[in-house]
Amino acid sequence: MILHLVFSTKDREPWFTDTEKMNAMHGYLGGISKKLECPTIAIGGVADHVHILARMNRTMSLADWVKEMKRASTVWIREEWSEFATFHWQAGYGAFSVSQSNTDAVVEYVRNQAEHHRTKSFQDEYRVMLRKHGIEWDERYVWD
Repeated sequence: MILHLVFSTKDREPWFTDTEKMNAMHGYLGGISKKLECPTIAIGGVADHVHILARMNRTMSLADWVKEMKRASTVWIREEWSEFATFHWQAGYGAFSVSQSNTDAVVEYVRNQAEHHRTKSFQDEYRVMLRKHGIEWDERYVWD
């Protein structure tokens, strides 16, 4: 199964304005996912959120994968950069299944996040994804 995982920094704080740090964080997330036997296809994002397209391990739950990705990356980020001592990911996440026939389009979307976000906020992008996948949500709870 191919999944498109999306999560943001807590309160959508723009922690990753430095492209070098953002790329290092993306690489680290890819390494964690590989160790969890969920190889990544593409990772992208901007200063306040990340997109991960990966093949799920058949024996790992989605919740466990996301929990370990966030936990391990938070520990690493805080250790790697002293100015990130108070860094947190948001509590929630979105995960969307991707068909094999649509994988290339999602890869392109994930890799072109900087261009995409010149005109659209994370919240607007996420609402579009929820609508596209037929998911109902309550604004009071989706932005933790």
